[in-house]
Amino acid sequence: MSKEKRLTLNAEKRKVIADVFQDHFESGSKYKAQHQDAIQTYNDMRSIAKTKIEQLVRFHQPQEDVDTIRTMINKYGERNGGELHHDNCFYVQNATPRMDTDYNGNPKEVLDDVHIQFKADKEFLTSYYRDELRSKGLDPDYLVRLNNDYDKRSPSFYNAESEINKYLGWNSDNNSSSNQTVKHKNSWENDFKIWVIGSSYCHNRMFQIGTEEYNWFKSFEVAKENVVMAHEKLFNHVDEKMQKLKLGLKSYRYFDQAKELADKLGVALNETVLDAHSSMALSIYSPTNLADLLTDEVELTRDEKIAIAKAQMKEQLVSHN
Repeated sequence: MSKEKRLTLNAEKRKVIADVFQDHFESGSKYKAQHQDAIQTYNDMRSIAKTKIEQLVRFHQPQEDVDTIRTMINKYGERNGGELHHDNCFYVQNATPRMDTDYNGNPKEVLDDVHIQFKADKEFLTSYYRDELRSKGLDPDYLVRLNNDYDKRSPSFYNAESEINKYLGWNSDNNSSSNQTVKHKNSWENDFKIWVIGSSYCHNRMFQIGTEEYNWFKSFEVAKENVVMAHEKLFNHVDEKMQKLKLGLKSYRYFDQAKELADKLGVALNETVLDAHSSMALSIYSPTNLADLLTDEVELTRDEKIAIAKAQMKEQLVSHN
């Protein structure tokens, strides 16, 4: 009776196995749930914030005043008729001052304000769309992994940053007329805007409000920050496990060793996941998929690019032998 041959691991197989473990660590983590809850809380508050901002702006700048200025602009031109701006940026100011001291120690009144923006920066969108980015083979944790130590920036960091920029819409070609896909950056920037009286400099406009409503807007900004913080906590929790796991996988020579570990941790791991990954390049070259990839509209994922590169290297090695 012949002995069954053990499946030997290599760097590629270890990477696939590590991804399976990471998905398991994340899906069962309370930090994953906290991240999803933070996103949902922000979504709920954002919907309310749109209504509150519109009511606040129209209280200070009634629609009839906006219409009057628009009529004046149409008649006399923008400079002579007044200024209107379609804005998604607002400064909300607490109408009740608080007491503080100046640099000489003298008492003074201070009016606090909070900056409300309905567009979003890259850090927030990377956290907000983390699951989507991972599903596309991108690395949404590249910046969190750096932990503000910019001396650690490597070629892989810049590559991940470039891919994220392109996907979210921070590339220079984002506004190109040939780019038919609406990127997340533009989608958020144009999601909600109000016509306001004044220039494009939103800090020149302070919309005063009562303390209770002011505190609500502050909590809305905190909700946005919580999405990023929850992302950081999720990454740190999982990364600590992954660093230990990767050290262990390096010491494993055979698949059954990784399988034994997976069974002990309740991770669903079998050889089919390795077979599926190794056949990715072949599936990419099927007539239907290849035809799609040869059109300008289809963009390869990171995993697909890696699979193709490895397939090409394998072909070159075979041809030289």
